[in-house]
Amino acid sequence: MIRSSASLLRASLCGLLLASVSAPALASAATDEQPADAAVDDSGLGMIVVTATKRETNLQETPISMAVMSTEALKDRHVASLYDLADGAVPSLRVATFEARQSALTIGIRGIVPLDANQPAREQGVGIYVDGVYMGRQHGLNAALFDIERVEVLKGPQGTLFGRNTEGGALSIVSKAPTGEWGGRIEAGAGNYGGRTADAHIDLPKIAGFSIKLDGVIQHQDATTENPLAGQAGWNYYNRKGMRAAVRWQPTSTITNDFSYDVAKDENTPFYSQLLNYDPNGCANGTQASQPNCKLPGTNYTNLTGGPVKALLPGVVVNGDSRMSEADIGVPQQVSVDKTHGFTNNLKWHLSDAFELRSITAWRGVDATQWDNSGGAHRPPLVNLGLGTTTSACTAASPCAFSRYSLADLRQRQFSQELQAVGTVGSIDYVAGGFYFNEHVSDDAATPSSMGAVAVKNAAGVVTGANYVTIPFCTASTPAFVGKAVNGCSIDRASEVWSKSYAAYGQLTWNATDALHITVGGRYTHDEKKGVLHYSRNVNYDTATAAFLTGVGYKPLDATWNRFNPMATIAYDVSNGLHVYAKYATGYRAGGASSRTSNYQTFNPEDVKSYEVGLKSDFWNNRARFNLAGYIMDRKNSQVDISSIQFVGTSSFNNLVTINAPGITKIRGIEADLTVEPLDGLTLNASYAYTYTKIPPVLITATNVYQDFYIVFTPRNAASGSIDYALPIGGGDTKLKFHFDGNYSQATQAFDQFATKNDSSLIFNGRISLADIGTGNGRSLTLSLWGRNLFNEQYVFRRDPSNSLPAAPTTSTTTGSIANVLGDYGNFNAPRTYGVEASIKF
Repeated sequence: MIRSSASLLRASLCGLLLASVSAPALASAATDEQPADAAVDDSGLGMIVVTATKRETNLQETPISMAVMSTEALKDRHVASLYDLADGAVPSLRVATFEARQSALTIGIRGIVPLDANQPAREQGVGIYVDGVYMGRQHGLNAALFDIERVEVLKGPQGTLFGRNTEGGALSIVSKAPTGEWGGRIEAGAGNYGGRTADAHIDLPKIAGFSIKLDGVIQHQDATTENPLAGQAGWNYYNRKGMRAAVRWQPTSTITNDFSYDVAKDENTPFYSQLLNYDPNGCANGTQASQPNCKLPGTNYTNLTGGPVKALLPGVVVNGDSRMSEADIGVPQQVSVDKTHGFTNNLKWHLSDAFELRSITAWRGVDATQWDNSGGAHRPPLVNLGLGTTTSACTAASPCAFSRYSLADLRQRQFSQELQAVGTVGSIDYVAGGFYFNEHVSDDAATPSSMGAVAVKNAAGVVTGANYVTIPFCTASTPAFVGKAVNGCSIDRASEVWSKSYAAYGQLTWNATDALHITVGGRYTHDEKKGVLHYSRNVNYDTATAAFLTGVGYKPLDATWNRFNPMATIAYDVSNGLHVYAKYATGYRAGGASSRTSNYQTFNPEDVKSYEVGLKSDFWNNRARFNLAGYIMDRKNSQVDISSIQFVGTSSFNNLVTINAPGITKIRGIEADLTVEPLDGLTLNASYAYTYTKIPPVLITATNVYQDFYIVFTPRNAASGSIDYALPIGGGDTKLKFHFDGNYSQATQAFDQFATKNDSSLIFNGRISLADIGTGNGRSLTLSLWGRNLFNEQYVFRRDPSNSLPAAPTTSTTTGSIANVLGDYGNFNAPRTYGVEASIKF
């Protein structure tokens, strides 16, 4: 990781920041911002209302470790989409791109982070909810955020109230509801890299019991790494647009019905994948024993062949030290497009304090087309240009192909229905409900080569260089069901999955005394999942012979799973300002099948048990808040991935096998949050997370070798801190606001099967605002200057060592090939961005 001359300054600032601690920018369990409808105590930090238990409760009295970010907190950090939380604003929450792509996000909490939930038959480990609706796919999650009231990060298994696929926790996004009063705000901004934003949020007056709210968002950023090929997109580009309409109907004082429709389009390109080094392991033909560094984990090769390692193509840049602003070789690159839409209806009928009936009905869809050529000449297939010789197979008539273009389409539709009964009877608070989820997903993918190398010879006929040309790809005839990106290609894979989930749950809290609260609950889940491979390795499985399908071991997926997930909590209010709890919780992630394998290899569910103790405290006349949680999580049948690129002739295929690791995966952790308001207007916060993970070694049956596996994107140590100060100006509501935050993450793995780590990171963000300037007639103006990654920190957030090691076994388990060894490739984080914004509130 690069350290500039400002490293010492940054480290000193981080130390000062974490020592002084701060809050409003981030509200972790001890540090939460006030949502719009929170009951606020003006003296001190105030009370925060959350809905983690399906009822409105005081955060400090809720026996769940959680973090909350409000509208103001998101704005202070300039969080425009979920990926902006990847800097570590909440230390236990990890957000990463899948591969280098912004079009699908990997989200984890407390070490539950799936590497590849990008497949239709694979599930996430953290549940993502928008206004109570479960999002079935990680695609489309990076769309522009609408008018958000708060984001709740629930840490630890939420298997009882939230259900399947919430082993690590849940991320709950709550939108602002219509107010029924005329008002709103309009915002616009501009920044570097051609950045521009505009959004409008308008509330209309209530008419005949109906209140309407309209939201529109536009976000744009030009590429931060330019593409030398004319007419092609660069990398780390996005252009997001979205609209949301919400209608609240209140025919009586006891009935509230919220209906909303949202639609969004996200055009984006992946981060640029740089070649970080060249043959770092010194691979060569010979015995494996003579070169122990050139060893693929899980293999037992005796000899390595296929060398020597090929020379780099002319013009290829090796740079593992800094972020490249321009690619070394231009390649075709279209923008990926994610389109999302959905209808949601939330009904609440408050019959009495003893019984409130709720219904959450939703229908949603995602359509994603992926174009990823970020690797260029930094990934196989490799070219032997014949430099220094007089012969070369790379001619103008037959260029040598390279630059693997990863293309894919995904179409997803889901329907969900949840019924809840919530109430209080005597000393018992209860929640009961039923849940139904129906999902249909199809996808396809192809990986054609998009560029060709033509050898250039000098007067003596010796190859001294190369010309690079685009070559035709995806020109064949493909089935009608294939999507736009893969149309005409040799099909790597195409699959289709149908999933249904049924659940019933209940949770009771007995308030035994004013101080003692005992909670028990359970959820029964029945999952059904069916899936088929339509294509694999360009073979049509729909028309293939039974003999062929039997030969490759293919079987359609047809599985059911049943789970009961109990929980129990004992909470005790030591005093009005000190609350302690002990909690047992469980979670479950459904099984599935890998469409990246030719046999559609299945894998089983995984289960987790969690034991947690914690305390939440307010002191110093509510000017200080300290929360602490410690947990032990044991995960059984952990789903781990073995990823490789397989080469067949001139084609390459992404082969990813998901297996269940035997034994118990251990996850242990501590989370601490401190908030202090030493002066009126000054708030200091610090948050810290320690996470220990250990997967037992797995016996690879094909090679009879035990292999170590790792949990990805989970730092052992992570911390975040912020300083916020609001200075009144004049005698009105105008304030000068300052926000500064710092976020640290220790180095992490990017792949389950490799010990190789990404870089550690230290990122600072800031914002200065002149807020609430009165302009007359009830209107106010806010002017802001913001910056993200203020010191332009450069670090590799994803490092792939697979191209610097021998290939995975195909026909032989004793001889490994180094024919496609090149070097590690990876992705640097986004550069410093900054801009100005103006907001008019009316």
